[in-house]
Amino acid sequence: MKKVIVLVVLLVGFTTMAQDRTGGKRNSMKDMTPEQMATLQTKKMTLDLDLTQAQQTKIQALNLENAKKRKAKMEARKTQRESGEAKKLSNDERFAMKQERLDAAIAHKAELKKILNDEQFAKWEMHRKKRGGDGKEKGNRGKGKKQQ
Repeated sequence: MKKVIVLVVLLVGFTTMAQDRTGGKRNSMKDMTPEQMATLQTKKMTLDLDLTQAQQTKIQALNLENAKKRKAKMEARKTQRESGEAKKLSNDERFAMKQERLDAAIAHKAELKKILNDEQFAKWEMHRKKRGGDGKEKGNRGKGKKQQ
């Protein structure tokens, strides 16, 4: 009987711990305003790249614009999902979405290249690649890479 009680307590404990960990980093930014997301992103870039005040102002504006676009798309997807209108995308629709996302990334990179100096831009690209910012191995990070 004692063993059964201990087993039940352990199962409840593990279940509770597993539920607390859901969400992770993505959900932490979900409830933030675009202004808050842009400010945090700009401050992280300032720490990483040692930005000047003028660069911070320009990057803050760029990050704010991107955060507003992302937030609007998130809200649109959420309302589609809740209303039951969400449907599986066709190949053409998926291609158009990916193309739009890549065009936005190219434009963002070009804007950053105008704002940052060569050393800062190289450092930004290095950080982006370390994080998997190009999205090539999404969900598959670390697999197939050489260990150094």
